[in-house]
Amino acid sequence: MQIRKILIANRGEIAVRIIRACREMSILTVAVYSEPDRSAPHVLLADQAYPIGPGPAVASYLLIDKILEVARESGADAIHPGYGFLSENAAFARACEEAGVIFIGPTSASIELLGDKIHAKERVSAAGVPIVPGYMGEDQSDARLATEAVSIGTPLLIKAAAGGGGKGMRVVRDLVDFPVNLDEARREAVASFGDNRVLLERYVEAPRHIEVQIVGDKFGDVVHLFERECSIQRRHQKIIEESPSAVLTSALRNEITSAAVTAAKAAHYENAGTVEFLFEERPDGSHKFYFLEVNTRLQVEHSVTEMLTGIDLVKLQIRVASGEPLGFEQSEIIARGQALEVRIYAESPSTGFLPSIGPLDQWIEPVGPGIRVDSGVVQGGQVSPFYDPMLAKLIVYSESREVSIQKMVTALSSFHVMGVETNIAYLMDILNHPLYREGKISTRFLADHFEHYQSSHDLPEEVILAIAADRLSPADQSGGALSNGRPAVYNLWKEQGNWRNFTDVSMTRSENGN
Repeated sequence: MQIRKILIANRGEIAVRIIRACREMSILTVAVYSEPDRSAPHVLLADQAYPIGPGPAVASYLLIDKILEVARESGADAIHPGYGFLSENAAFARACEEAGVIFIGPTSASIELLGDKIHAKERVSAAGVPIVPGYMGEDQSDARLATEAVSIGTPLLIKAAAGGGGKGMRVVRDLVDFPVNLDEARREAVASFGDNRVLLERYVEAPRHIEVQIVGDKFGDVVHLFERECSIQRRHQKIIEESPSAVLTSALRNEITSAAVTAAKAAHYENAGTVEFLFEERPDGSHKFYFLEVNTRLQVEHSVTEMLTGIDLVKLQIRVASGEPLGFEQSEIIARGQALEVRIYAESPSTGFLPSIGPLDQWIEPVGPGIRVDSGVVQGGQVSPFYDPMLAKLIVYSESREVSIQKMVTALSSFHVMGVETNIAYLMDILNHPLYREGKISTRFLADHFEHYQSSHDLPEEVILAIAADRLSPADQSGGALSNGRPAVYNLWKEQGNWRNFTDVSMTRSENGN
């Protein structure tokens, strides 16, 4: 079936990304928006836009009936869920199927199967894909789980069967603490997913997180588009992604990508998805990898794969959803060079990563060869308290990892944001860490090296004052009252925290004597 109009059931940068792909395919687009997003870029870019409720996502972007009502009213014949919100919601996919609207993603049956960690691991393990040793049985009694915990030994991981994002997860290092941790994991699992089932696994200390992009069509063909390494994480949230992984040899790459394709075929997977693995580097120099889960949607970091392979994943998703075959063989997919992505968040690393909200008084993106910015905001816009604080993704591409890292640092130093705090300086410090440069990373990297982070880019006081004088209105600058030996305008500006957003480029200029 030819798709003529797509409703994007999302917001922010992914909605903008999908709209641009649709335009290139001559497909009309429909945006939905909450009240705070009335003037957001995705609303202005779409061919049609419909309000769906107030700010909280539960009263807008998560309303299945309302979104399907807009699809009917607008005449959309397909819905793209993006990522987050309803993208991995089997009930939403099923509702689209029942309403005769094409869901641009996997089938509801696949989402349901792979969304349950126990059933997913049973299915892929039966197909020969390695999983972490542990227990994932139906008997969820305290006695059985305690017995299995003793058998597995410590360190032990308790994980919610329907979980994700680190919720319902506890690490047990002493079996004496197992009952308390089990109770906490269950309560969090129920609160987050409405399901108290857990599975137990041997806890892999400091693994690398490697995922494989896969795409399947309706004819049973599945291909991989190589791997991405996503080991730089803060509280299970990916921050930096890169491809290829610095740790994989050609032989290991073949093993892990083949395992990903096997897992996808075992679940009869259609459309784009990501098979995630834990990669263990052992003291004796050997390596093991274990199936973690399948993300049944487009990933935030899909742009890394696009830069590396030249394949537009959103367009491919749409073609597959319309019933077209993949149109190419595995041998035709070639990855060249090195791609690197960082996520730009409106948050304050110096104050425990609290979200930063308010107007975007200045938003200037870096440009240049091999630099891509996927953003969902514009200068003059407003950062809302209702949604994830990610403002944009910055992606760079070059011939090697070393050059890509330096290109990224340079690009970040040219990213100007004013009005809200960002994590730009934090990202630069991570990228400049010698162990990161050497590729010696794991999912514990930030916990080990950036647990008590303080920016190394703080500005000299005279620079802060100069910025304040330049940015504040004459009315704000009037008075000139001194406080602690400084003009009042200085104290006001520093207290607001806005000066931190000038750290990167201003320090670079200062160090260069410019």
